[in-house]
Amino acid sequence: MMRFCFLLPILLLATPLIAQDNAATQKLTEQSKQFEEQVIQVADNVYTAVGFSVSNVSMIVGDDGVVIVDTGVTVDDADRIVTEFRKLSDKPIKAIIFTHSHGDHTGGAAAFLRNERPQIWAHENFGSEAQPLLAGGVTFQTVRAARQGGFKLPPEQRINNGVAPVRYPKRGGHAFASSGETKPTHFLECDRQTIKVAGIELELVSSPGETNDQLFVWYPAGKVLFAGDNFYRSFPNLYAIRGTPNRSVRLWAESLGKLADNDAAALVGGHTKPILGADEVKQVLSDYRDAVQFIHDKTVEGMNMGMTPDELVEYVQLPENLANKDYLQPFYGHPEWGVRSVFNGYLGWFDGNPTNLFRLSPQAEAERVAKLAGGTDALLASASKALAAGDDQWAAQLADYLLAIDRENADAKRIKADALTKLANAMVNATARNYYLTVARELREE
Repeated sequence: MMRFCFLLPILLLATPLIAQDNAATQKLTEQSKQFEEQVIQVADNVYTAVGFSVSNVSMIVGDDGVVIVDTGVTVDDADRIVTEFRKLSDKPIKAIIFTHSHGDHTGGAAAFLRNERPQIWAHENFGSEAQPLLAGGVTFQTVRAARQGGFKLPPEQRINNGVAPVRYPKRGGHAFASSGETKPTHFLECDRQTIKVAGIELELVSSPGETNDQLFVWYPAGKVLFAGDNFYRSFPNLYAIRGTPNRSVRLWAESLGKLADNDAAALVGGHTKPILGADEVKQVLSDYRDAVQFIHDKTVEGMNMGMTPDELVEYVQLPENLANKDYLQPFYGHPEWGVRSVFNGYLGWFDGNPTNLFRLSPQAEAERVAKLAGGTDALLASASKALAAGDDQWAAQLADYLLAIDRENADAKRIKADALTKLANAMVNATARNYYLTVARELREE
């Protein structure tokens, strides 16, 4: 039952550079227009700073102060945003609202606290995504996060991060987790809560999706929705390849339905340019919700037919009317990852095939495959042939067999690195592209 409450107060070793003339690279490059630096007025007294940081930062101007929604990833970024906002209003900051706890939305908070001590609002589950990792002592996520983010790549190998401009974190290649420098002082402890700050009435709504501590902000006077990371102009990141606790695709779709229920004329996502115009907002939220719901429902349909995850990613294909939308292109998230995440969230690691209950070790399987191929030399020749023929995924997989037998096989490392580089060249998804290129770089440096 829903609860309602109301409150009114590096070295590169012969690394092939990625060609800039293929369709995928051009498409990803074009996406950079979505976060060119600008301050956009989305409604009367409502402004959103796009491109100054990796996430959007918004300001609502009230009677005797302003409210800030999210604060960017670093204090340096936020200082530049404060400078721009002060050109529009010199009223004191009365409140900051975090849509969720990811550090790219919270890390700049200190820049907004230098002259004021405002209320800081967040969901009562603020920071809950990181808790299982921290409690379990999991640290390797930082390595995968650096690969996903492209933090170890030179600038010429990075285009963007799909929904954000290129940044290099100062503290090394870790996931964008909240720094904890600025803790919330007020919490959304129910499904919906109305607050009033600086004469501005806002509704905070619990909306689990990319994180369980997500909320969206509805500003009825201006008809503006601040969606956090439940929306941006890309297929959503239903699963992050850096590794993350399960994100409920079903609840994400429900949260998008809550967003769509509002008569909004402007939609501010966590990243990329806002959507303006009531008809456009309605269409975008409807399509976005339908896409997420489809991934969930079609995957469950296939699961109930006994399909494994590898079979499901072929079975679950977005309908053409959704797949062709520019705001559902897989720049950041990918439908296939969502399919696998739905399966794992409901049924866990076992795919249902008894052969996979106790699989051979990678080395044992590789030794048998090599024997079948006629020996490791023949397997190496097959991998080289696949690479030359442009069968890059197969070349990478064959190289993995060789590396399982001999981790120091230089020829296999070269083949895998070259295959990953070619896969990256054809990849429109920025996180996959970064991951391919980073591992290729690691293999060459070994």
